[in-house]
Amino acid sequence: MDFTVQDAQDSTEIRLHGRMTFSDHDTFRSVIAAFERPAGHRMVFDLSGLEFVDSSGLGMFIIARDTAQKKSLDFAMRGARDDVHRLITVAKLHKMFTIDA
Repeated sequence: MDFTVQDAQDSTEIRLHGRMTFSDHDTFRSVIAAFERPAGHRMVFDLSGLEFVDSSGLGMFIIARDTAQKKSLDFAMRGARDDVHRLITVAKLHKMFTIDA
């Protein structure tokens, strides 16, 4: 998995690319480091470039959401396609996360 971080005034977009698996746990720590923002800031995961996510990857999304809540950040996801969207739905994570259109 690769990622890019793009900051705007009131939000930060984190674009995930490739495959998100257990082996990306260390890389994901760098993603979480981007959560050092003031309370109320919006963190958005753009999943449009993510081709695959396994159960460990889903767990990383939960870690991100929990981190955002602890820091009083607004957390959302958007752009999940095909298998990634299907897995998020099957795991019922769409009920835990804000999913932007």
